[in-house]
Amino acid sequence: MKTPAKYLAITRTQIINSAAYPLDLATRSLLIVMFMFVFMQLWQATYRALGQTDIAGLSLNETMWYLMLAETIVLSKPRLTNTIAEQVKDGSIAYLLNKPYNFLLYHFSVALGDGLIRMIFNALAGGAVVWLMIGPPPNLLGVPFVLVAIVCAWLIDCSLTATLGLAAFVTEDVAAFDWIYSKFVLILGGVLIPLDFFPDWLRNVAQALPFAYATYHPARFFVQPDLARFATLILAQVLWLGALTLLLTLVYRRGVTRLTINGG
Repeated sequence: MKTPAKYLAITRTQIINSAAYPLDLATRSLLIVMFMFVFMQLWQATYRALGQTDIAGLSLNETMWYLMLAETIVLSKPRLTNTIAEQVKDGSIAYLLNKPYNFLLYHFSVALGDGLIRMIFNALAGGAVVWLMIGPPPNLLGVPFVLVAIVCAWLIDCSLTATLGLAAFVTEDVAAFDWIYSKFVLILGGVLIPLDFFPDWLRNVAQALPFAYATYHPARFFVQPDLARFATLILAQVLWLGALTLLLTLVYRRGVTRLTINGG
């Protein structure tokens, strides 16, 4: 089997495996229902208190749909840090490295398949709540482009979390790194509050970081789609993905060398 087909088959198999448990997926999607209900109460009160229909260029409708997609991305995204770290700590990585596939690409393929099926359930649950409470999304024309941006966002996130996971070669336990990373995503990724609402200096810095391209920018494009914005978004995502892939490759090669020396 050719290499691209091999990893597409892995992704397809993971989608089938995940879809075999719809009740579990539906139960997990209840979390986004709760989040969107709480966000709705919070932002309704905020817009009402300010007496404005728009804040930083976003209406209440756009803010809620932005938050829905941002939460969907975060709740559905692959979580590679603990998976890889556990394989490094228990030594099973030595066995996995002998398999007829690239270790990192295999994990990326599995994570993508798992994330896609989770995204469908989270988007349906979260979108239904927001639609009932605030109305339909401002514009659905950008949905196909958003899907492309989300895949790129997941690849950026996978590169970051896989790098943290491989840090277990040195630190053994990466729970602290994973916790810190998740907080960066929540704040600097614009998950809790759209970056548009930040002070100018902080907004400009946050929007240029990979956390924003993994969450904020795809969600922001969804509520205000524009071809020029999409071109800029994809270009920046590709550049960040290239840099992070290089970093991940270096960390992986160093890790494999260390594993061989230790006789794993």
